[in-house]
Amino acid sequence: MGLDASATNAVLQGAQIDPKVLQADRSQGVFQKDFITFSRTLISQNRIDNGRAYSNRYDSTFDAIETQFGIPRGVLLAFWAFETDYGQVQGGFNIRNALVTLAHDCRRPELFRPQLLAAIELAARGNFDPVRTTGTWAGEIGQVQMLPKDIIENGMDGDGDGKIDLKNSAPDALMSGAKVLSSLGWRAGEPWLQEITVPADLNWAETGLTHRKSVSEWAALGVTPTSGTLATNLEAAVLLPMGRGGPAFLAYPNSEVYFEWNQSFVYVTTAAYFATRLSGAPIYDAGNPTPPLTGPQMQALQKKLTALGHDVGGIDGILGAKTRKAVQVEQDRLGLPADAWPTTELLTRL
Repeated sequence: MGLDASATNAVLQGAQIDPKVLQADRSQGVFQKDFITFSRTLISQNRIDNGRAYSNRYDSTFDAIETQFGIPRGVLLAFWAFETDYGQVQGGFNIRNALVTLAHDCRRPELFRPQLLAAIELAARGNFDPVRTTGTWAGEIGQVQMLPKDIIENGMDGDGDGKIDLKNSAPDALMSGAKVLSSLGWRAGEPWLQEITVPADLNWAETGLTHRKSVSEWAALGVTPTSGTLATNLEAAVLLPMGRGGPAFLAYPNSEVYFEWNQSFVYVTTAAYFATRLSGAPIYDAGNPTPPLTGPQMQALQKKLTALGHDVGGIDGILGAKTRKAVQVEQDRLGLPADAWPTTELLTRL
């Protein structure tokens, strides 16, 4: 790749496998929580109040972001809050060791090897100290948690001091995060998520992220907004994170950008919802969903789905997008309401 030899040696010399990184990589139990539990855990009144305060403090930066990239401040505030509590908790792992560990480990090396090489490139530019640079166990750096490759491609000087400092400069971090979202396809001036009310006779098999209709078609089927108006000129999917008895949302095209930022269904849905809250939306109606499966029950379900030929992305007890898709297919096959929310009845029938 033509990487500088001295920078390569500086990064790799003294690198160590970090057992705590491997432990963290295999212990992401927080994503096993259902949407209501997860969102209520992450979204506190303190985070909402701090969001408003930071919005005012960096008002000119958010205005510049909206002008240049068309990304509302609520979207970036939500990521900023969830990733590092507005820059207050950035992680204490040595980034070089974290990346070396994950690039060597056999679970997802293809994801982290390019990031290790990008860290060498950052070191050659003088923007990465392999001994002192710290961040998360997953190798992310700064206030909005960016991997080295993203920093090279999207790092921006937001405060005009001639440097890109994602750890200490909120304007740098926010502008860089905005550029990432823009590069992932964010569509300026369009919504991303909106709470809705759905009719009891909706065809549940047509809901979910893989089933999109024009919003005008959804409106004709009885879908109504809980506040504001529907963007009838766009397409959207009806998202039921806890099935037909729980909260309901329209996921517009911009919601797909969230899944490019993070692969966790419950994290993405919560981040997108929190962004609407920070933008003035009311608290969602929790409804009365069927109780979620336990972790062992979810793993048992995933084993059954895998045996039936579905790709659920691994037996991890996490209700991710692939497991939801498989659940919906089997619900439809068995004549159950196909809302992609697994129940004990489905588990028993399978």
